[in-house]
Amino acid sequence: MDATTAFPDHLPVRSDHRLVADMVEPGARVLDVGCGDGALLALLMRERGVDGRGIEISREGVSQSVARGLSVIQGDADADLADYPDDSFDYVILSQTIQATRQPRQVLEHMLRIGRRAIVSFPNFGHWRIRLELGLKGRMPVTEKLPYSWYDTPNIHFCTIRDFVALCDEVGAQMERAVALNASGEPVRVSVPWWVWNLFGENGVFLLRRR
Repeated sequence: MDATTAFPDHLPVRSDHRLVADMVEPGARVLDVGCGDGALLALLMRERGVDGRGIEISREGVSQSVARGLSVIQGDADADLADYPDDSFDYVILSQTIQATRQPRQVLEHMLRIGRRAIVSFPNFGHWRIRLELGLKGRMPVTEKLPYSWYDTPNIHFCTIRDFVALCDEVGAQMERAVALNASGEPVRVSVPWWVWNLFGENGVFLLRRR
């Protein structure tokens, strides 16, 4: 049975998931941290033929992932990444999750220790729509990418693209590739300054490695 048969999925592929998949070499060993319902991991297994594992904090997410036929265990990125040996994986992925961790810097450092490369995607809190909501309405924004109200959101450490670039410098991570996706899921032009990405990028996706 090939990966396409083993991990079928008839739902549309998210643009950020497609971009992450393009960053992963075929056949790589992958750990998806905070894998949710397993959609990204299933895509990687199906289209890139990876040797994939996942950890997810919610029981519902673990159940949905296991129902897809994926190897996923319940775990907490803040607490459990410390238990993984160095260089256990080719890629460690944190998709739309870093803002929900208690210690983002520590999580990123563990990712770079555990994997030869790390891929991080996140909603950009510097996007112009979010600035407009805060500036004109004076309220925490609720958007398609950030759908929770301030009082029930799992997101506790919002960051902007420029914030994340600064964090990469602090932990000594080298950026091999960086892409900002606009509201339509299309990449913002590469040849523009960081502040343009910070203003018009709704999501940031970064491929990193240790220096």
